[in-house]
Amino acid sequence: MTGRLADLNARIDTVHKLESVIKAMRGIAASRVQEAQASVTSVRTYAATIGHAIAEVLPLVPAPDDPRPNGPDHHGIIAFAAEQGFAGTFSDRVFEAVIAETGPDTSLYVVGERGLTEAAERHLPVTWSTPMIAQPSQALGLANRIGDAIFDRLAAGQLTRVSVIHALPGVAHHGEMAVKRLMPFDTSRFPPPQSQNIPDLTLPAADLLRDLIEEYVFAELAEAALLSFAAENEARMRAMIAAQDNTANTLAGMVATSRQLRQEEITEEIIELAMSSLAQT
Repeated sequence: MTGRLADLNARIDTVHKLESVIKAMRGIAASRVQEAQASVTSVRTYAATIGHAIAEVLPLVPAPDDPRPNGPDHHGIIAFAAEQGFAGTFSDRVFEAVIAETGPDTSLYVVGERGLTEAAERHLPVTWSTPMIAQPSQALGLANRIGDAIFDRLAAGQLTRVSVIHALPGVAHHGEMAVKRLMPFDTSRFPPPQSQNIPDLTLPAADLLRDLIEEYVFAELAEAALLSFAAENEARMRAMIAAQDNTANTLAGMVATSRQLRQEEITEEIIELAMSSLAQT
């Protein structure tokens, strides 16, 4: 009896420590979500500024006769998956969206170490991969790495179009995926400038437009990284809440059992004392 009670108390102590770890992980995830959301606002402001510049330059560049690429379609998909564990089915949902967009000639670009594991389990070949950010301040560096990878392949003719797939944060978007085309770049989303003044340029208009488009895509990639990062940490928060509830229920049952064992132990001690007293009389 004493051994069972000691083992149970040791397990209770272990579960208490686990509960502390779960609370800490939940708090860290919540903090990261807030940081990412604040960074998204800054990136969107930057993208809006670049978009305004694109609208100013567009009238100065002749429209191509046929913007559609000639030849076979080479589709590149950038998938933002989880970097760490304890995020539930986060990466599963990302790759369900990836499979829905995958065609006969698709190259997969995976962001996130857990995403590599998920792709391998689904027997999806990965053309290129990189770790996901560990904090929002790393989003710009990640966007640069992805941008270098896709623009090099676009220039070499290895890709004709590029899409990005990532999860969306927020309770209203629970489980929702964003599927967005990056290239060919859609210039029709930028309304003509209200001013009729022609801007003074120090570069040829076509070269400036190309650079602005690359910068806008860079901003879109940074935004996707931040939104995915926030969504991953929200998924981790939900997983930790569920784990915390399970831990609380487990603790309650173990404490109740411990009290019962302790009561039985006390009862046995009383009986032994009583029997000893009777034997001496």
